[in-house]
Amino acid sequence: MLGGGGLVAANVYASATEGGWGGQSGPDATGQVRSAGMATIDCPDVGSRLTAVPDGARADVDRELAQLDQQIAAAYQQLQGSAQAVAQDPGAADEPIMNPLKEKRAETLARIADAIDRVGDRPEGLDALAACTLRPAENGTGTGDTGSGGDGGSGQATASPGDGAQQNGGQGQNGDAGAPGAGQGGNGPVVSDYADITSVQPNVPNPPQQADASRGTFTSDCGVNANGLFNSDNVIVAPGVSNGAHHFHDYIGNQSNNAFASDQDLANAKTSCVDQGDKSTYYWPVLRLQNGTQERDAGAPGGGTEGNAGQIVTPKQVTLTFVGNPRGKVTEMPRLLRIITGDAKAFVNGPGNANASWSCTGYEDRQLKDKYPLCPSGSDVVRTFRFQSCWDGRNTDSANHRTHVAFAAPDGSCPAGFEPIPQLVQRIVYDVSAPSLDDGGRTVPLFAVDSFPEQLHKPVTDHGDFINVFDDGLMREMVDCINSGRTCGPRGGDDSGTTASPSADPGTSTAPDTSTAPTTAPASPDPAQSPAEEPRTDQSSAPANTTKHDQRGGDGGKGTNQQPRKPSASTDSDRGRGSASSASPARSTGSGSGGGEVGQATSSAPPQAGGAGGQTTPPLAQPEPQAVQGGLAETGAHLWPAAIGTLLALSGLIMLLRARRLRY
Repeated sequence: MLGGGGLVAANVYASATEGGWGGQSGPDATGQVRSAGMATIDCPDVGSRLTAVPDGARADVDRELAQLDQQIAAAYQQLQGSAQAVAQDPGAADEPIMNPLKEKRAETLARIADAIDRVGDRPEGLDALAACTLRPAENGTGTGDTGSGGDGGSGQATASPGDGAQQNGGQGQNGDAGAPGAGQGGNGPVVSDYADITSVQPNVPNPPQQADASRGTFTSDCGVNANGLFNSDNVIVAPGVSNGAHHFHDYIGNQSNNAFASDQDLANAKTSCVDQGDKSTYYWPVLRLQNGTQERDAGAPGGGTEGNAGQIVTPKQVTLTFVGNPRGKVTEMPRLLRIITGDAKAFVNGPGNANASWSCTGYEDRQLKDKYPLCPSGSDVVRTFRFQSCWDGRNTDSANHRTHVAFAAPDGSCPAGFEPIPQLVQRIVYDVSAPSLDDGGRTVPLFAVDSFPEQLHKPVTDHGDFINVFDDGLMREMVDCINSGRTCGPRGGDDSGTTASPSADPGTSTAPDTSTAPTTAPASPDPAQSPAEEPRTDQSSAPANTTKHDQRGGDGGKGTNQQPRKPSASTDSDRGRGSASSASPARSTGSGSGGGEVGQATSSAPPQAGGAGGQTTPPLAQPEPQAVQGGLAETGAHLWPAAIGTLLALSGLIMLLRARRLRY
């Protein structure tokens, strides 16, 4: 009886304390949860080498570059299927995975060279980029990348001195190299990807503005994607290729952005923006909670099949502000200008093009580049993109989607041959709690952005995309507003509903290694009337007035395993025409009604309007709990020894009773 009871107790305790998702990790002597880890496939980035692709070859080259990404994603799926054998012997991946990958890449690179050769000079040396390197996870940490410039092997890959983040060779907060927790998809994030924002020193530069500075700001309000418009395409990088991004994006603004959207499709589309003259498309990787929720993409490309798993979080607030230049006036952006900021592959490529900025409300004078922030109670997570603000004056795109635009120097000057344009500053706020790192996110889940499989959900890979589809009149209005020093919001807007942050000069423009989020949250207007009925209004900053809402894309309801709300310093406020209190039966979304934007009222009913003119968009499917992962479900899957112990204990009891009868 004692033996059986002991077996029951020991097994229940062991099962209940297994860490990580799917039993991938467990507590070590330091009290942290060590990840089983995942190897990374490190391939040379071909796109960055192609800086002069002729226009006649660009479509073919883009298609082949997307094919290279698909080949790496397929190799990762094979790698996951043989993870145990590869962990014991990395050479086991050579014949079934790495050598075939090299052969496929060589064929694709040859097609790229042929496409360019048909209309221009054949590029040299592409064949040398075919081979990839398998970097096994080191010490079971899942970071493993010691030579590619990623932040897992080199510690502070992108932070500058004084950034306040760890610079200890990739160690976790307790000195545990690489650290614990493999994430729901098994490929990150890990505990060392997070840092306490209160321990970071202020690091945001604030250069002075010169006499001719363009000090104005122009805000466009396009909602928070409450209608759940997602896909894993990228029309800039991989036009015409389905799942070209291999991770899901949030989309606001233009409602027709997918891999197959032409310039005319974008021009004719509906928009979620209050100003109907702004049909621009703004998109970025979704943020997910690693909490076991099964989203609609759980078994789809771009989602769960590529390691992007968990509950998609709808932003609490998205602010789109165009700011000026600290040295002089700005010129109009050309229509259909495409800009990518940040590098989705920075973990493998290195920090050269990285431009991630993570912080917390109330602490935005300090920014993290390669860490997710741990925010104190009452503070929200903020991710900020400051886009390139210098244009070459000729091209709306370039072969590598970068060389036609550039970052201004810290003093605001543009490179030779470039001219200043309005700088898009995109600020996205999330109501997510600081994860519980001591148990690998079991109590309060980890959060992370979607990524390519080999990028392991590292925060340094964060990036944003923008295509300018402003009509000409509204673009002229933007430039006039900025150059004249005014603060302009959407037609019919007011200055309520903004989230206050530490003040700083919004006109600063910096390069990737020093760029930071604006530390003043630009006014996010409240569209009270139809955009066609009112002129654009000037406005000034106002106190915070925002509403916490459910962390759920599409239906506004709480997802499975929803975490309790952390206390908030902000207040509730109805927003826009059609907004409602929390008791209202539905939420307003879309552009024409001003719904889906900052501080919207909470409700469990799905939105009805998806875009301008009341476009109806199906809500995101209700999440389903994963039956064999996390919490009690995971514990129960490992309790069969306890059942044996129970039978032994019962057998002992029966034998004891029979012995007592025979004795008497």
